[in-house]
Amino acid sequence: MKKLVLVFGILLVPAVASATPQPLPFTYIYETLPKGSLEVEQYVDYTPIRVLDVNGTPVMYGASQLQTEFEYGISDRLELGLYVTFAPSSGLYNQVPPLTEGNGVKERLRLRLAEAGEWPVDIGLYGELVENERELELEAKIILERRIGDLRIVANLWGEREYEDFDSKQGDWVINPTLGVTYQVTPAFHPGIESWLRAEYPDSSPPRTFNLGPQAYVGPTMMFDFGNFWWSTGFYFRVTDVGQVPNPLAGPGGAFGSVWLRMIFGLAF
Repeated sequence: MKKLVLVFGILLVPAVASATPQPLPFTYIYETLPKGSLEVEQYVDYTPIRVLDVNGTPVMYGASQLQTEFEYGISDRLELGLYVTFAPSSGLYNQVPPLTEGNGVKERLRLRLAEAGEWPVDIGLYGELVENERELELEAKIILERRIGDLRIVANLWGEREYEDFDSKQGDWVINPTLGVTYQVTPAFHPGIESWLRAEYPDSSPPRTFNLGPQAYVGPTMMFDFGNFWWSTGFYFRVTDVGQVPNPLAGPGGAFGSVWLRMIFGLAF
């Protein structure tokens, strides 16, 4: 009984507004860090996919990717983010398709166009440069957020331009729109629901494949916010090509498992 009381007490503790917690793991919110503030965030993605083992037999494999982000408040409205990304691989499996990230780095800026509540919809702009072992990316987002009491509705209009060959003008257009709703039950507990989609459109216009998409996910989310430390997670179900698991014997397997898990841990200084 004492442990139960302690848990509820923690959930009712007011959060200190010194961080920018992300209640929806795939959707960036409108808020930015205050000037001079620093925050470190660790992303973890996991999805089960089908690959080939060393004997050429299709088996299920837990694919993952990691991102570490360092955020800094340049001003009260402009925020800098620097990422290191890592996509673990194993020599024990073949035909392992890449997920959404590769091994490399990212740099981005997030800008709030006004103070929260000044406009009917709060609007932010986000620009990012990605350099990894697979490609060079230019990424942009328009962040839209509307608060209604303790309810928050957030959307990211998200697009990318990717170049797999640094010397080529050929590349891919990628769209990654997201939409989510989250509710503040207490200052420390925010459940929600979120959807995200990914689709690639190469300049060469090849036939559409499973990995080119569009592939879309929907699922529940929750965030625990303790001020300088917060934890957010989402568990998503693929709602496109339901039940389909591409066979890696015919080429690279599917990069989008039937479920997808993302967790983020944040620590502000």
